[in-house]
Amino acid sequence: MLDKVMPPETAERAEADEAENVEREAAPNQGFVRRIWPHRLTSRIVLLNLLGLIVLVSGILYFNQFRQGLIDARVQSLTTQAQIIAAAVAGSATVDTGSIVIDPDSLADTNDEVLPDSDQMSSLDFPIDPEAAGPVLKRLLANTTVRARIIDKDGNLVVDSRFLYSRGDIVQSDLPPLNGEQEGFSLRSQWNRFVTWTFSYDYPKQIEYGIDNGKEFGEVAAALRGAKVAIVRLNDRGQIIVLVAVPIQRFRAVLGALVLSTTGGEIDNVLKAERQVVLMTFGFVALVTILLSVLLASTIALPLRKLAAAAERVRRGINKRVEIPDFSGRGDEIGDLSGAVRDMTNALYNRIAAIEAFAADVSHELKNPLTSLRSAVETLAYAKTPEQRERLVEIVNHDVKRLDRLITDISDASRLDAELARGEAQAFDLSQLLESIASFANDTRKEGQAEVEFEVAKPPLGMDRAKAYTVMGHDSRLGQVVRNLIDNARSFTRPGTKLQMRVRRVGPDVEFRVDDLGPGIPPDNLQRVFERFYTDRPEGSFGSNSGLGLSISQQIVDAHKGHIWAENRYGKPDESGGKPVLGARFTVRIPAALHA
Repeated sequence: MLDKVMPPETAERAEADEAENVEREAAPNQGFVRRIWPHRLTSRIVLLNLLGLIVLVSGILYFNQFRQGLIDARVQSLTTQAQIIAAAVAGSATVDTGSIVIDPDSLADTNDEVLPDSDQMSSLDFPIDPEAAGPVLKRLLANTTVRARIIDKDGNLVVDSRFLYSRGDIVQSDLPPLNGEQEGFSLRSQWNRFVTWTFSYDYPKQIEYGIDNGKEFGEVAAALRGAKVAIVRLNDRGQIIVLVAVPIQRFRAVLGALVLSTTGGEIDNVLKAERQVVLMTFGFVALVTILLSVLLASTIALPLRKLAAAAERVRRGINKRVEIPDFSGRGDEIGDLSGAVRDMTNALYNRIAAIEAFAADVSHELKNPLTSLRSAVETLAYAKTPEQRERLVEIVNHDVKRLDRLITDISDASRLDAELARGEAQAFDLSQLLESIASFANDTRKEGQAEVEFEVAKPPLGMDRAKAYTVMGHDSRLGQVVRNLIDNARSFTRPGTKLQMRVRRVGPDVEFRVDDLGPGIPPDNLQRVFERFYTDRPEGSFGSNSGLGLSISQQIVDAHKGHIWAENRYGKPDESGGKPVLGARFTVRIPAALHA
């Protein structure tokens, strides 16, 4: 079976889709986070600030010691109260004299307090009378919410303060919630469920005391053994209650146990009020945080949005210049970004303008040889003599060479920026480069071309030649500058004369210059000589140069953070007082790699 052959575009699209599916399957969580994460900077700032505030409030509520301090204070208060009540109840207990009779008068006749010994104590019984203990509890627990229970030595419940009420008293007890209210889906019920789940306690649940099972409870058993016990439990509604069990003793005999407990909700209401204060503070701080976050985000996101919109207009704009908003007055990173974007946009527009001007200049310069070439080709058909044909063929050859030179120089100029940007600058001795180029120019010079004299100035004191003339850059491109200057100087120098090239150290720069013995440069054209396709050649050399050599040289020097300029050399004043022009001088300065 033959496999189906897919077009290249379809195959590439299928491979891209498969790679995307593999990436999506490999990182499902990352895609989920990316979907739920806010895309706007304002939303992200608000969310992050609120998350930090939520973590802070959660830590305050979770690690808050207020609850434990409140419970400890309540335990201490109940313990003191229980000891007082237990002493009062013990004082109300009566003596059962089943086999031993104690005469109070005989006890009163003695000056010292006489206590029964241990054998006598074992035969004495002090039962707790509910009729006597009830009024004591009622009187001591009046106007309180504390519940008291007295349990005798056998574990039987003797008195419960909940059932101590007089005629006309109103008994109040909490009823369980209605079924509809319990199962409803109201906002209040859901909030209560959330609070209950969030602030749930791990205390054991309190089981109601029975009539005769008091010894089954640990706190009661401990109190009957003479110990004081405090314990925290939860009632059937999940509310905190504090229980304190103390022994009821008389003459070191344990008569029973007194258990005091708080009312359910007493501590919870205080904790609830404290949490409400924290949550209200959180709500206020969250509101302020949101407002400040929005204000902060507006100072960041709004300028960025304006910059993005301006950049989009630059991308879409063709025939108009878009102005980038200026936020440099802010003095922060956005101001720096605004300045950088403005500079980048201006550089982009300048580069576009330079490309358009370059294209116009190239079009103009290519038309001249093409027009001459077309005229020569059209005239060739009408030539009658061999001399005329030979002259026209010579013109055609000249124009073809001129076109080839133009295209070569144009290609070199168009890719110069890219090569300088991609290439890595290296340190090299500029004097050695100049010496090598001068020697090669002399070895390969044609008959009648000027010889190049090269001179190296003495380096500054304390520096050798290598350190004094070392620069950072591209040696091949700087060598191109030197060759262009030598060729330009030779085209103006009379045959049989010499060119002078000299290199020296000038402060933080390395300077080299090329002097010719030509007619010089008109003062008005000292800057124009570096323009593209500008040429002012002697007679007989028309078409031998493209007019791009000095322009390319200036471009290379500028890329090396250097400077190039042209000037005339003058001699001594003559009889008329004027200074004769000795020739032109081109000077180049490049920053040195090592400063003196």
